Amino acid sequence: MHPVFRNADGTTRILKIWDQSINGNPPDGYRIGSVYDSDTINQAILANESERYNIVPSRDFSGHGTHVAGIMAGNFAANRNNSIGIATKSPLLVVKLGKAEQGGYPLTSELIQAVDFVIRQAGQYGMPVAINLSYGNTYGSHDGTSLVETFIDAVIQQWKSVICIGTGNEGNAAGHTSGYLTIGDSQNVQLTVGGYQQAFSIQIWKQYQDKFDIYLRGATGSNYVLINSSSGTARYNIDNNTVLVYYGEPSPYSPFQEIYIDILPNGDYVTEGIWQIELVPIKIVNGRYDMWLPASQVLSSNTRFVRPNPDTTLTIPSATLGAISVGGYDSRNMSFADFSGRGYTRLVDIVKPDIVAPAVDINSSEPGGGMGTRSGTSMATPFVTGSAALLMEWGIVRGNDSYLYGEKVKSYLISGAKGLPGEPIPSARQGWGALCVRDSIPI
Repeated sequence: MHPVFRNADGTTRILKIWDQSINGNPPDGYRIGSVYDSDTINQAILANESERYNIVPSRDFSGHGTHVAGIMAGNFAANRNNSIGIATKSPLLVVKLGKAEQGGYPLTSELIQAVDFVIRQAGQYGMPVAINLSYGNTYGSHDGTSLVETFIDAVIQQWKSVICIGTGNEGNAAGHTSGYLTIGDSQNVQLTVGGYQQAFSIQIWKQYQDKFDIYLRGATGSNYVLINSSSGTARYNIDNNTVLVYYGEPSPYSPFQEIYIDILPNGDYVTEGIWQIELVPIKIVNGRYDMWLPASQVLSSNTRFVRPNPDTTLTIPSATLGAISVGGYDSRNMSFADFSGRGYTRLVDIVKPDIVAPAVDINSSEPGGGMGTRSGTSMATPFVTGSAALLMEWGIVRGNDSYLYGEKVKSYLISGAKGLPGEPIPSARQGWGALCVRDSIPI
């Protein structure tokens, strides 16, 4: 219903909405959700308010998707024939991920199906597509080899597409730490668990060839558990908390190893205080280790590493090699936004983010027809996605360059980017610089 997503004649610019949370009418080839095409959406637009959501019951309760889509493709001109926005005439394919209405994280399978759906639909329409993923979490090795990142790298090759992914807002959250082990030099990582902290997890990632013992001590220091290659899947009790451990192995798509520690309170909350993770090297080939906590939004404000490392805080799946990874900056003073997830990728040191875009106090559309201001790399990403759409329009649709998609679009945007004052190029904070569409057009 929002006017910024409608044509001059009042009809919708949305080709299809697939709401994965409403079962009943899934798209062909999928098993979840319901899909609504433009004819059905236009019927709902013309209906009175009491009938509208019977025709198309999909709604954006958080407003996140509406705000992001407005930045990417909303037309905020009073006259719909004018253009105030980025890709203001672009048709839209919209997917609402499965758990969005509960404020939770979608399943990896839901995100994979969403990307697959959009790529397939674009191919059937014969139209190039720019996909916006203002989504991420901290679960993974942050090197581009997770299952969803491996999938995205593969599916990008299937059609004329660009996929833009935000690097998240974990840069200043103290949810990551790292270091190097050498034989004879154990290290003690301290973790502050704040008050009223419910269950949370710790991920430890390392080279499979490296072997070290892990001693996990609770806040009271009265007992500990030993975690090593013989642990497998285990269950322990520390300070009236249940500790579940999974000692992983390399996967078919990643050579790295995960040790996953889940801490669940036996009462209402995890024991508050300083927890300690001591790493004792046994055999070291590389020595690098990384630890991540869950996203800060699900943690107590005081649950954090005592000595955090703000680098390699880009969220998954923004480490995807073939995607355009987008960080954020404050366009009011041309400074880096300290919350923006940072690169480079773990071990392999791929430059991420690729580019940064405005991320602070961005005004855009909200559910119900109004406007609102939000901050985050979720807001930065659609600036780049809309810009990628404009480049593909110039190249493919207008016949200037039939091959202007994928890595070629990324290369042009990187070429036109402008460094933030005082920031090296490239850097883990800004990648290759700030978005500048004007200087990215190859003319």
